[in-house]
Amino acid sequence: MDIIEDYLWVMKHITILVPNGDNNLSSIVGAYKILSRANRYWMELGNKNCYKIELAGSSKKIEFHDGLFSAQPHQRFTNIQSTQLIIIPSLQHNYEKAVHMNQDLIHWIGEQHAKGAEIASICTGAFLLAATGLLTNRHCSTHWAFAATLQNLYPAIKVQPDQLITDENGLYTNGGAYSFLNLLLYLVEKYFDRPTAIYCSKVFQIEMDRTRQSEFILFNGLKTHTDETILQVQAFMETNLRTTLSIEQLATSFSIGRRSLDRRFSKATGHTPLEYLQRLKIEAAKKAFETSRQTIAEVMYDLGYTDIKSFRELFKKITGLSPMEYRKKYNKTALVIS
Repeated sequence: MDIIEDYLWVMKHITILVPNGDNNLSSIVGAYKILSRANRYWMELGNKNCYKIELAGSSKKIEFHDGLFSAQPHQRFTNIQSTQLIIIPSLQHNYEKAVHMNQDLIHWIGEQHAKGAEIASICTGAFLLAATGLLTNRHCSTHWAFAATLQNLYPAIKVQPDQLITDENGLYTNGGAYSFLNLLLYLVEKYFDRPTAIYCSKVFQIEMDRTRQSEFILFNGLKTHTDETILQVQAFMETNLRTTLSIEQLATSFSIGRRSLDRRFSKATGHTPLEYLQRLKIEAAKKAFETSRQTIAEVMYDLGYTDIKSFRELFKKITGLSPMEYRKKYNKTALVIS
């Protein structure tokens, strides 16, 4: 019986990848620590069918941050014939270089998925997952700062910059930076159970059931395109936030038909002119709530809104929080006045 149990234990496997290149070490270490603690807790409760959790890479030793840190994977990924879950760490800002350097690994990920493995990407690890082709016509999240880049490189992917976690047919992706901790809790609940996820939440002090990264998004405008007229429209919007602008007026001012403006603006920025203007105004409102004692009504009127209910609904739609909730969370010195 012991031999059978050992065999079953080895057969259940989780692989945390250490790709070549400058990856985010915290996402590798964090994934290993949380999943290992969940595994140990599961065993302590007397459960069987636990997991062998291994780091796998292309090299025996991979350095991080100019050699300040290093990781020594348990084994090469080519030695792993079967695994239940593959975790792709964040690739820092070097996602294009990482994709170029890890073609064999990308191919292996595709092979493992064809055998039934599920795959989870952390932050910009989504670029490596996207390179496999598995995300085509599927939803995907990544760090909000790189969402537009991911969408431009892989237009067939349905990038969801507001979402903290996506879960679609055994493919998991998540937002930026340390939000990967929430993805790990999500995976613990799926691969073990909710009590184990709650236990890890308490041990590592991670908030349970976070689903959005909307409140953390800094909307600075999307200006990497080359449409000079649309760049001028964007600049005009930014300098006239506190006036009531209609899209028809914008089209007339720049001698563009309304339909042509919508089409060109959406192609250049990924947003309609109205959506873009709304996000600019809500970003200005966020800054006002963070730094001033203005009431919600004062901020609203200052940005050209007159219907407080509509303003509150729009603010919550974009940030995931009501104006009052946002102010309480990010401005501890301000008087909370509605």
